[in-house]
Amino acid sequence: MQIPATPPAGVSRRTLLRGLTATAGLGAAAALSGCSSDVLSGLTASRETAGSLDYWNLFGGGDGVRMQQMLQTYQRDNPQVELGAVTLAWGNPYYTKVSLATIGEKPPDVAVSHLTRMKSLVEADLLTELDPAVLTRHGLSPDRFTQKTWEAGLVDGRIYAIPLDTHPFVLFYNTDVCRKAGLLDAGDKLAPLDSPDAFLDAMRKAKQVTGAYGGVVAFISETATPWRLFQSFYSQLGGQMIADRGREVVIDDAKAVEVLTFLRSLTSGGLFPSAADYQGSIAMFAEGQAGFFLQGEWEISTFQTAKTPFSMTLLPHVFREGPYAVQADSHTFVLPRHPDNSPERLDRALGFVSAMLAQSKTWAEGGHVPSWRPFLESAEYRQMKPQSNYASAAEAAAYDAEGWYSGSGSNFEIVTGSAIGAVLAGQVAPAAAVRQMRSALSGLARTSSPI
Repeated sequence: MQIPATPPAGVSRRTLLRGLTATAGLGAAAALSGCSSDVLSGLTASRETAGSLDYWNLFGGGDGVRMQQMLQTYQRDNPQVELGAVTLAWGNPYYTKVSLATIGEKPPDVAVSHLTRMKSLVEADLLTELDPAVLTRHGLSPDRFTQKTWEAGLVDGRIYAIPLDTHPFVLFYNTDVCRKAGLLDAGDKLAPLDSPDAFLDAMRKAKQVTGAYGGVVAFISETATPWRLFQSFYSQLGGQMIADRGREVVIDDAKAVEVLTFLRSLTSGGLFPSAADYQGSIAMFAEGQAGFFLQGEWEISTFQTAKTPFSMTLLPHVFREGPYAVQADSHTFVLPRHPDNSPERLDRALGFVSAMLAQSKTWAEGGHVPSWRPFLESAEYRQMKPQSNYASAAEAAAYDAEGWYSGSGSNFEIVTGSAIGAVLAGQVAPAAAVRQMRSALSGLARTSSPI
């Protein structure tokens, strides 16, 4: 379903959306036609049964496996609750479905939202504001969460989201390769790669060991990864992309060109492959063809399963002109506006969120940095390796700037990631890529939000 950018005269955008969602149940079912029957059986957002709870999320792969474990534990401990859990494809389609279901008054009780997408839902008046006193009654007071993640999710000081984690871009390294390259200390800790020259030198040494490449990053048929890589280093220089809630494009050309020139040197010099898609980059690192792999920490399970000799650490502070920063986002729990605003339903929803946070160990096993301080600050988490190696990234997270078209899996990441990927592939010069990004973002900045 495509929503016209401009509704007919005399018809508001909200009225148009309500009309389009008069058959939201059928629309959602059609959108899920590619899902399994188990997933379809969970789509019961209109269910009125006492003690029911509907939960939508976007977790696939290793994330999905761990979320299923957590849901099974919740169901075991709360057999009186009729749980309907639905997993949808992440990105723009997911947020469109959540928006349409909420406007059509058939929302889930609890949904997952990236922190960078949540504020657009708030702006569209689609989320329930959460009362601090009620949250405290459920053990969900602000002091129990990492400070930056909690504060980044506030909207004008009001609470609409409860953070589950921070998921930063990180550096994976093959311990066998790096040991042979002389890049590890006695405890297998990676030597600091805290300048462009130090980073490039480490890649050269790793390449000498592998005989193929020093490192690998995905950028073919992939836009999120090149954006995350660029945003990490660009943020270390203090660069910003958009401002005024996405209405202004503020790219710093000099800083952007500096980062892109550095990234291009990785592929032009043969230190990284000049063409690598997501699965190909994983395979190269798993098979020892590259000593380093740059990606989100969620791929930890992949290399554990492959029995790759590896560890993980913070993405290096290569550009030290500014404070340490790394691209990241956070998964949060949100409560879409619901026609049933009874205290019983609210308590059931917050009880579910509390039960999920209590299983932060299971979630952290998949790589994400938990936002739940009772576990994050425990000795058990500190001993969890390599996960705790990059925990400090949560306080250095460089979130995508606010804007209706911004955030994880958004149009913003598509247009910027495409330009950055073209630089890595040697198809576009850095300065031309900056102009391309500016032009595309300017078009989005002039466009009104569809919700």
